[in-house]
Amino acid sequence: MKKYLPIIISLLVVAGVAFVVINKKNTQTKEAVVEKKFTIENFNKQKSCARHPQFLKQLKVTQPITIDLSQQQFKGLAFLWGKNFSKVIHPKAWETYEHFSTYALDEVGNAYLAPMPFISIKPTTFNLQKNIYRLDSKTGKLDIFMNFDDVHPSASNPYGIISLVYDCDDHTLWVSAIDESDYKSQKGVIYHVDVKSKRVLQRVEGFDALTITLLKSEKGKFLLAGSARENALYAYAIENKTLSKNAERILELPSAQEHIRKINVRGQNLLELQTIPFSYTLIAQTSEGSERNHYSAKWDSSSLTWSLTKK
Repeated sequence: MKKYLPIIISLLVVAGVAFVVINKKNTQTKEAVVEKKFTIENFNKQKSCARHPQFLKQLKVTQPITIDLSQQQFKGLAFLWGKNFSKVIHPKAWETYEHFSTYALDEVGNAYLAPMPFISIKPTTFNLQKNIYRLDSKTGKLDIFMNFDDVHPSASNPYGIISLVYDCDDHTLWVSAIDESDYKSQKGVIYHVDVKSKRVLQRVEGFDALTITLLKSEKGKFLLAGSARENALYAYAIENKTLSKNAERILELPSAQEHIRKINVRGQNLLELQTIPFSYTLIAQTSEGSERNHYSAKWDSSSLTWSLTKK
């Protein structure tokens, strides 16, 4: 037995070393697959290039001014102005294309509008959801600015173009559409459109963005997107005027029934979020009965966490 003892000890030593090496490799492997939490870093509200339409000056409209798309009093859009927004500009012609969901103003006062199906489906509903509309800054004329042939709303999903935001850096529009999506499949598209040529510069598929907005942070420029499918906010990185192919999840709402419909950058590391219930079938989301919640979302750079406060 004694003569075999050195051999046994050697085997035990080899086995021990092998165990340590294998365990170390497994630990390294586990560490390698741990995902680092995505952050957009510190940010602040940026000065906007947006201007109100020039025709308002001719009508002697004074501040404060707001654009009303609520459909509660006026079909289409209306400008509310003066003390307590008690005065109204609302020509009948602005009702031609029915209802709108979001708008964006450019540096000379043109307003770009995304459509919105409302209450019930009419024979014209689907065609109206394929367009971006523009209210001319000088004349106040509302017309179709751009048509998207690849947007196909249907009875099962009447939504088409759903949100847009104007990019002051390069005078373009970022546009989202969710027409071909349903409960089972996510086939939304985000377009990058050159305003001057009306040319699609980029088309990114595979995400249903119910709303979008732009944000600049210490880390770079992002397109924030509220998901139509989840109770979450995502971010696309923008580099060299090009959108990354994948969206990164940055925060989640407390209720699975909530979807982010509006995003506003309010201040240093502070977002304001408006939420609604959403399904791909038509519901009266702009009506008074639709349940809406508002949150302040605050980013803490020291703890790398978001805090949500219901307003």
